[in-house]
Amino acid sequence: MTATTARPTAGPAPAATAPDSLTGVFVRLKLSLMRNGLKGSSKRKAAWIGSLVFALVVAFFATFGLALLRGNAHAGTVVVLLAAILALGWTFMPLFFPTGDETLDPSRLVMLPLRPRPLVRALLASSLIGIGPLFTLCLAVGSVIAVARGTAGAVAAVVAVPLLLLGCVTLARAVATANVRLLSSRKGRDLAVLSGLLIAVGAQVANFAGQRLFQTGGLAQLEPVEAVVRWLPPATAVGMVDSVGDGAYGVAAAQLALTLGALALLLWFWERSLTRLMVTPDGSTVAAAGPGKDRGAGGFWSLLPDGRTGAVVQRTLRYMVRDPKTKSSWVTALAIGLIVPVFNALQGTGSLYLACFGAGMLGVQMYNQFGQDTSAFWMVAQTISTPRDAYLELRARALALVLVAGPYTVLVTVVTAALLDDWEGFPAALGVAVALVGSMFCSGALASARFPYSIPTEGAFKNVSPGQGALAWLGIFGGMLVSALISAPVIALTIYLNVSQHGLAWIVLPVGAAWGALAAWAGLRLAAPMVARRLPEILLAVSKD
Repeated sequence: MTATTARPTAGPAPAATAPDSLTGVFVRLKLSLMRNGLKGSSKRKAAWIGSLVFALVVAFFATFGLALLRGNAHAGTVVVLLAAILALGWTFMPLFFPTGDETLDPSRLVMLPLRPRPLVRALLASSLIGIGPLFTLCLAVGSVIAVARGTAGAVAAVVAVPLLLLGCVTLARAVATANVRLLSSRKGRDLAVLSGLLIAVGAQVANFAGQRLFQTGGLAQLEPVEAVVRWLPPATAVGMVDSVGDGAYGVAAAQLALTLGALALLLWFWERSLTRLMVTPDGSTVAAAGPGKDRGAGGFWSLLPDGRTGAVVQRTLRYMVRDPKTKSSWVTALAIGLIVPVFNALQGTGSLYLACFGAGMLGVQMYNQFGQDTSAFWMVAQTISTPRDAYLELRARALALVLVAGPYTVLVTVVTAALLDDWEGFPAALGVAVALVGSMFCSGALASARFPYSIPTEGAFKNVSPGQGALAWLGIFGGMLVSALISAPVIALTIYLNVSQHGLAWIVLPVGAAWGALAAWAGLRLAAPMVARRLPEILLAVSKD
């Protein structure tokens, strides 16, 4: 009997599965990241939902308001300039808020075998998902509704909306990718410090410009600007719809071509930036060549006194320059303290005594002195064993603030007096400002000892640790109220002299300076024993995450 060997017959080969599209993968990744981010902290979920609701409400009313402009003679001017402002915001937001969408940071993908062109498409598609693109889409729809007229205008509007949205998003991604090395560095992260300053300056400029605009002829004054802006992409997309509605089809065709050309150029630039990013080594960790030197010796630091006072003053000043949160607080205070009196003076509604606002903004910096040390306060606590040590520590910190607040208060008062041409009232205003600063140093020292709180190192806009918000507000607002009461005698003296003895108002300057110095000294003296006694409690309060 012959044995036959059974050979296994090969079954049908499994069908080869086509690889997923890179664009689809990135879109699903973005959605998954957004969904998973909402599963963590309830506070994060509440913040995201609150931001979405707020954006939708604002977008609804903005879109409705733009739609109401339909038929208005200046509708084209408004929507074209709005498109330009949207593009400007999309351009610079990534520079000042680099962590706003860190999941799309292309530097995280350099180790993956991805080609730049598919990566551009995938990143662009995933960038269109989020609150910002949704808000921009609503404004784009409202803008084209305001200027679209007739069938041709409706067709142009359908084309213009995605072009405006793509232009804004591509512009933002191209700028962010070209500067990704800067944004991921320490200096790049410090750009976020300027965000508060820019918002404050922008709000004041917009307020001032709006008032001047409606005083000098309204929106008609913007028509020359709009005539130029409508040829600047991506605002050309909205300008195209307006041109079609006016029957200027040749102009509309030129604006459409300009929009498409600019979008293609941005995509090409973005692709080139991605290629350069993925093949260029990152030299951020390479130490700067050069002989070592003692940065603490010579120059300004040599003028400081020896011992604890000089060391604490130098440490406090270095915190102002190097620590992101401290730098942000100081930059914002310096900017807003000058903006408010100056812009009010330029508008003709200012007062010389608004210079006290700038003084108050710097006086607030005395509050929560130990919070900026975070958990490193234990090293400071080790050097404090008596109320005398605590007094010297607080006095040196106050001296560091005086080195900035003193010249700044004089500068703000001088600038305000020059704009108002009120040099007669300059001594009294400066005296009140100095008294207010000294009073805030007094209450600030007491608040630092009694109501310390931790300042988180993470998060550009998170300045109080969870659970300590009420403590922070109590210390700041309670201290400001106490400061007003402390400086009340100088304020009362100023009012009396301005009403009945106007020629003697200059007396307020020396009186205010002496009163402010006395108040600061008294506050430091009263706070020192409290600091020495509460060192463990202060360390625990400033060490919370």
